[in-house]
Amino acid sequence: MHTATYYIDLLLSGVTVGSLYALIAIGYTMVYGILRLINFAHGDIFMMAGFFMVYASASMPMAAAIPLVLAMTVLLGVLIERAAYKPLRSAPRMSVMISAIGVSYLLQNLATYLTGGLARPYPEISFLKGSFMLGALKVKVITVVTPVLTILLVIALVLFIKHTKTGMAMRAVSRDFETAKLMGIKVNSIISLTFIIGSFLAGVGSILYFTNYGQVSPTIGAMPGLKAFVAAVFGGIGSIPGAVLGAYIIGICESLIKANDAVAIFSNAFTFALLILVLLFKPNGMFGEKLTEKV
Repeated sequence: MHTATYYIDLLLSGVTVGSLYALIAIGYTMVYGILRLINFAHGDIFMMAGFFMVYASASMPMAAAIPLVLAMTVLLGVLIERAAYKPLRSAPRMSVMISAIGVSYLLQNLATYLTGGLARPYPEISFLKGSFMLGALKVKVITVVTPVLTILLVIALVLFIKHTKTGMAMRAVSRDFETAKLMGIKVNSIISLTFIIGSFLAGVGSILYFTNYGQVSPTIGAMPGLKAFVAAVFGGIGSIPGAVLGAYIIGICESLIKANDAVAIFSNAFTFALLILVLLFKPNGMFGEKLTEKV
């Protein structure tokens, strides 16, 4: 393959992977922005969305399966918030974090029990399959659809948060939980909405990711979830543009590393080495605000 074409292909691959990490990272960063909680179960919500599609597509046409899967993923996210996080709203932060880890393992074990621990082939979505020629380069449709859809969703989300009354309420809750409550903002509704948005984006990400990957297994959400978390921290957890930019940087770097056989085995290690460096030299990330604890 011609050198320029080869590197364009690597760049496209990195942008696609980065887009998928971005869709998951937004869920982490939004929940943290509102609740100061790292929702470690978020990667497993992404995994469950994959299994929802496997079973939904077996009994109905894809046009009905896709909206059903997104609705089920949103419902799962809201149920987790109500059952595992809401009762601990006034508990120490460590208790909520342990609850999040517990939910993560619960979902993994539930998926293992229901599927026998076996990977299941992901159904083909006809309009995402196929490829076309871009000069000398053969490009998959999914490679173009993924970043375009991700960028459109991020723009829509940023506009929603900046220019709607509900978005203003979300920003108020993220600034000061107690003051927002005193001002009459329905904090519980805002928190539920945050989980709805995060879970919806994870559901969209799962459709794009597993269409590209081809199969779903009970533990497959762990690594994309962790990398998306690193992207959120790298960009500045609590910042949506920061999470997206961090995801693209990680996706592109990962693609370049995997292309080099000598260091390909270290592609995952790179992501976590980056996390350590960020925490050492810029703990608030690229766009994160310095938080002051109220005594």
